[in-house]
Order: sequence, then C-alpha cells, then structure tokens
Amino acid sequence: MKAIQEFVAVVERWWAVEQRTIKLISPRSKLVPRSPSLETIQANDRPIVSGSVQPVELRKDRPQPCRPLRRRKNIRHPQLAFVLTTLSLTAVLGQRFYNQPGLQVGSVAPNTIFAPADARVEDKETTEERRRDARNGALRVLRIEPATDEAVLRSLSSLVAEVGDVRRQAGTVPFVATSVLSTQVQSYLRRSDDATWLKLRSLIDPLANESARDERVTLDTLLRNQTITPDQQTALGELWAYGQRSSSEELSQLLDSVERARQGYQEAMANFTLLVSQAEGVTESPQVLDLSSQEWASAQVEIRKAAERMLAQGIASGLPPDVLDRAVYLQLKDTLPQSIEPFARQLLLSTLEPNLIEDSDRTRLQADMAAEAVKPVFVEVQQGELIIAAGDIITQSQFVLLDSFNLSQRRFNYWGLAMFGGLVAGGVGVFLLVERWVPQRLRQQDYLLLTAMVVSAGIMKMVGVAAYGLPAIGLLAGSFYGPVLGGTLVVLVAVLLPVGATVSGISFMAGAAGAFVCSLLAGRMRSREELALLGGGVGLTQGVAYLLLTLVVSPVSLISAWSGMLTGAALQGIYGVISSIAALGLSPYLEHLFDLVTPIRLAELSNPNRPMLKRLASEAPGTFQHTVFVSSLAEAAARALGCNVELVRAGTLYHDIGKMHDPQGFIENQMGGPNKHDTLNDPWLSAEIIKKHVTEGIVMARKYRLPKAVQSFIPEHQGTMLISYFYHQAKEMTKDEPALIVKEDDFRYDGPIPQSPETGIVMLADSCEAALRSLTDATPDEALAMVNRILRARWKDNQLVESGLTRDHMALIAEIFVQVWQQYNHKRIAYPKAALAPKLS
Repeated sequence: MKAIQEFVAVVERWWAVEQRTIKLISPRSKLVPRSPSLETIQANDRPIVSGSVQPVELRKDRPQPCRPLRRRKNIRHPQLAFVLTTLSLTAVLGQRFYNQPGLQVGSVAPNTIFAPADARVEDKETTEERRRDARNGALRVLRIEPATDEAVLRSLSSLVAEVGDVRRQAGTVPFVATSVLSTQVQSYLRRSDDATWLKLRSLIDPLANESARDERVTLDTLLRNQTITPDQQTALGELWAYGQRSSSEELSQLLDSVERARQGYQEAMANFTLLVSQAEGVTESPQVLDLSSQEWASAQVEIRKAAERMLAQGIASGLPPDVLDRAVYLQLKDTLPQSIEPFARQLLLSTLEPNLIEDSDRTRLQADMAAEAVKPVFVEVQQGELIIAAGDIITQSQFVLLDSFNLSQRRFNYWGLAMFGGLVAGGVGVFLLVERWVPQRLRQQDYLLLTAMVVSAGIMKMVGVAAYGLPAIGLLAGSFYGPVLGGTLVVLVAVLLPVGATVSGISFMAGAAGAFVCSLLAGRMRSREELALLGGGVGLTQGVAYLLLTLVVSPVSLISAWSGMLTGAALQGIYGVISSIAALGLSPYLEHLFDLVTPIRLAELSNPNRPMLKRLASEAPGTFQHTVFVSSLAEAAARALGCNVELVRAGTLYHDIGKMHDPQGFIENQMGGPNKHDTLNDPWLSAEIIKKHVTEGIVMARKYRLPKAVQSFIPEHQGTMLISYFYHQAKEMTKDEPALIVKEDDFRYDGPIPQSPETGIVMLADSCEAALRSLTDATPDEALAMVNRILRARWKDNQLVESGLTRDHMALIAEIFVQVWQQYNHKRIAYPKAALAPKLS
C-alpha cells in the first residue's frame, strides 16, 4: 500500500512539473500579454475583461476547460478501504483457487502412480467435446421449396410458349404440295439468304415469263457458266422441272409462295434472336423452327418432364455449373431430336434454380440426435495398473483417473490465491489511477457501488450466468460514471474473472464485447428510450461477436452447422437485450440508493412538468422567469468551459425553490405591488427572510429527494455573500440610533461558497441576471463593463476560491453572459400605428 501511495505521489509531482513547463513555454505566453494578477486588479480596480465583446468561437486564447479542485476523498480510512476491497474481490473472483488440483492436464507427474483399486470413470469433458463435435459436424437437412418449383415451371412454360409463338410466325413445312417441291427443297428455300434466292430467281424467271420461254433452253445450258452448290442445284432442278410441266402463271404463284415463306421465316428468325438474347445462356438454334408440329409438341413434353424430374430430386444451392449441365444432359439424352438437344438443354439450364432450403428444425433435431448418439467416454483401470509414470505429462484420461481416486492433490491454493490477490490489487490500482485523470470525483458510495458490481459478476459466475450479466454491468457503469471509468471497469472484470474462475470462453468473450460497447455509449444517452435502443445494439454486438468467435474457433461449422451457430448467436443477442432490460430496471433504484446524478436523471429532473417546478411556476412566477434566464446564462458558460451542462441546467432550475416559502418577500414576485420589506422597516428581519430561502430550499430539496449534487446549488449559489442592500440600510439606521450594533455576519449567507465550477458559474449567472435584465438601450461594451464589475466583486469577496474557476475563466464567462443577453435583448421591427389600429367594418 505504501508503494502505491509513493507511486501516485511521484506521478502527481511529474504532472505538476509538466503543467508548469507547458505554461512557461506555451506560445500563448509569448504572443498574448499575461493577465494581471488578482492583487493588480484590486489595486487598479479595473475590469477583468477589457475591449469589445467578441464571439466566443473567434477567441484564440480560450482558457483550458475548468476542473474541480482536487480535495481529499470522502473516505475515512482509504488504506483500509483499499485492503478490504482487494480482499473481497479476491475472495469472490478467485473461485478456481479454493479446490484446485495440484496435478492438472499438461503438468508433469512428480512420481509414479498406480491404481489403488478397479475403476471405471466417465470422462465428462471428453464426452462433451465429442458431442459438441458431433453436433457441429451434423449434416444439414434440406427440403424442397414448392414456391421455387412453381416459379421454375412457370418460367419454363413462358419461355417455351414464346418459342412456340416464333415458330407459328415462321410457318410450317411443307408450305406447298410435296408433289411440286420436295420437303427438303422447301426447307432449304425458306431459310436461304437473299443472295442465294436472288440467284436462283434470276435463273428460273425466264420460265415464269410466257413470252420469254424458249423450249430449246435446257437446265444444263443454264448451269453451264454458273458456280452453284449441290443444294442450290437440287432446288433449281425441282423448280425447273415444275416450270417445264406447268404454265408461267403457276410457276409465278409458286415463286410468290416461296417468297412469302422466306419473309415470314426471316421475321421469325429476328424475333427468335431477340428472344434468346434475353434468356441467359441460350444461343440461337434455327433447327427449332424447322421441326414439325408433332416433333415440337413432343419436345415440349420431354423438356417439362426433365425439369420436373430434376426439381423432384432437388437442386442444392452452390451446385457447380458443370455438374448441373451434366445432369440436364442425362435427363434429355435420347428423348429429343439430336438437332435441338443443345437448345433444349440451354433452355432448361436458364430456368432452373436451387429449390433446396435448410429445414432448421430437422437440422437441429439431427444435430441433437448425433450428439445423443455419442456414447459416454469411460476410462477403465485395474487395481495395481500403472496410471502414470514419473516425469510423464498428464493427459485428460489420466487426470480423470487421478481425480476419481483423490490423487490429483486438490487443495486450497494459497500461493495462487495470493498471486491473484496481487493481480486484483493491481487492477484496483489501475482503476484508481484512471479515476485521477478524469474530471469526475468519486465518493465513498460510488466506490461501494463499483465494488458491488464486480462482486455481482463473481456471484453470477457461481450460478453460471456471468457472460450474460456483463452487459448490464457495462450499461450501469457507463451510464453512472462515463465511458472512461465504465470501460475500464468492464476491461478489468473481463480480465480478472477468467483468471480467477473457469468461464465458457466464447460466450464470455461475446458478453464482454457487448458490455464494452455498452460502457462506451451509455454515457451519451439522454433518455431511457435511448438506453433501450442501446440494449438492442448491445444484443446485436454480442450476437455478431459470438458468431465471429465461433467461426474462428470452429471453422468446420461454416459448412456443417451454420444453423446451430446462427441459433447460438441469436440467443446471445437475446441475452444481451435481457441484460440491458435488467439494467434499465435497476438503474432508477441504484440512482436513488447511491445518490447518483446521471445525464438521464438530470434530464428527467429538468422537465418543466416536474411537480416542484410546476409549483414554482405557479406560486413564484417571477422567480421561475428569473430561473429560466439564469439557466440560459449558466448553460452557455458551462458548455464553453467543458463543465457538466446537464447538472448546471438541473441545479439552476432548483436553486431558488426556497423562495416559495415567502414569494412576496422577493421583488421579482411582487409584480409592481407594495414591497413587503418597506412595511417591515427592519433590515435584520428582511435579511433573515432573504437568507431563509436557502435553508427552506434545502428542506424542500430533501423532501423531494433531489440528488445532493443538485441540492448543493441551493446554498452554494449564494455562498457567503453579503446581502448588501439591507446591510447598508442597517448602517444608515445607526446614524440615527448609535446604540445599534451592525454585524456583517448577520447579513451574510451561511454558505458554503461554491465547491465546483458548476455551482460557481450559477453564482455568477445569478448575480448578473437582474443587472443584465435591467439593461435596455445599453451597448455591448457597457453591458460587458457592468458584468465585469459584478464578477470582480465576487472574485474580490473570495467567493470562488474553492470552485476551480480561474481569472481566464472569468474573462470567457463575461463574454458569454453578454452574448446571451444580446440574444435575449434583440431588436424588433417597430410596427406603424396604422397597422395596429383596429379596422372598422
């Protein structure tokens, strides 16, 4: 303990030296003239701030954020408290050291051990590990999704119907009698290109013209000087033969029929090309248009049957394309004309989709059955049989036997617990060091609550729910003490608890991740609703962390038990939400029990609908309006100085509630009526009435169970200031009655003076409010001069010596007060009298 105190003292001396060094070498000390000292101000009686008012955001020499003065902690015996905290945390968290085996798995056996008797012992750890592996290795159970089947068949039918429409547009073969032209020639002529047809037409046209017919011209004569393919020669021969045996008119009709067939076929081919371009993976196949109606009808039936068979067998997601293509090929093999088989295969592949989805219930059942099928692992040994030889490393099965014979040397591990106690002491020391660097000062009840949180983590470990209670601890600690202290507490618990006790690794780490996120964000929440939403985010964080950690530890689960991992992640998310709900339910009770001021509680206290504030607005309306303006001044200054704005707002709203004991005793509530103090004509009694608003305010605050941090604004906003009006009135009375004795203490408030920057700011705002409200046509410089005089008076009266505010803070506060006054005192457009006069109908 002495070593820790010496270390802290060294750190404080180092920090003080660093601060003095920074102040001496900072550029500001060279570029900006140093402000005069308090003695110089008192001597010269000049303002704290000189010159015109500048916007706060333009100041380049803004002072450092205010911090409360470091005072001795409210702990009677800090050394004893440190020792008791360390011992209690060590006792609760160090559970593994109470009955720890001396011979553990992985340790070296000090001597040879034989079995003292026959034994057959279950190795529960190995059994559980095998069951876990069996559960993770269980195959997924898939089922066919009927909706996918219907969609695939519907898509296939639609695509086949479109192909049928194109076929009808292309027409059928034969389009003329086969006695005129053979079917082969008709098919060739229909799909021939324009150049081929024009060439054949030019050779056959003389026969279509009666006047140009020449009986002596033969086919050989026409082909003598022509380069022609065998197909063209066959077609030309049949056309020539028909022309020879028919009239020119009949030949012309035949040629027109061929022309119409070719035109329909070409239009159909254009539409067919557009159709296959829209179907992914399908290429053109003109042979489809050449099929007869019977062949096409048969092909449609076979294609649909193949699709139904494949869907009935099931198509798994992620099936390699070549495997699927091979399956389609085997389904269509020998069932279609060979010419259109590739097209049919492509058509089917373009519409097929995976229709197998995981049946989560049956998969879970399959995994449970696989785990139950694993038989318990037993380790057997005969009496006198060697269990382990000296110097060998102990295995799991050997440890089970040793432990069953009470040879594992279980005992209370004093040295292990002592070392763990040192680790706990170090953790407590780290927390105390971190606490010294944050502006928030912890009280004795705060340390007690934090210790209780850590102890609760150890108790939850005993009942097996430590992983699920961590988010609640993180939410409460972060909400009560901010992200730095809350995050530090969560990290220390997450480190110490696994060292002192056996925890479930993945679940505990997931809970720690959720708790850490909770502790960082809880302090930013300003309502219970936001905290509830944060609980959902914590649940999501915990579930994702569990999923990622499971994948890292058991990558095989990615293939075999994805549903199990998702179920576990979902459960972790639910646990996180439940934990946050529990924290939300506990937080109001803890706030009242330990007198905590959280941002949420301060926001609730600042609600104008609170009974006390509604009563103040109705019974002392002038005081309520005064409070609102003081709150505007104090909040702006607190925000600029980095103070607790929520605390300043709440404290300002309640700082004058004591005036409700006698509202007419304060001029803001007299509304132009007679002044009660003029009737009394007794400055001592009037001073007592004025001072009584502090004591009565404290009584009311205690009755309504306001936090002590808010109660402190009631006496500290007046400090020990002099009630100067009645003091000088009493002085004047001594001129007529010399026997009267005027004691300054009778006209001073009882105090204490402000003990924090927040209460100091409210004192200054309260002092300046009436003066600023009285200004109407004053310039900003005149307003600034008046504010400086008031602030200087409070400074010279030593009202701020314990508040943590500095003269640089006074300068900035004066500027901010004037800026807020300018916002309240903004100019308005003067309406002409004619616009305000009532209009006559």
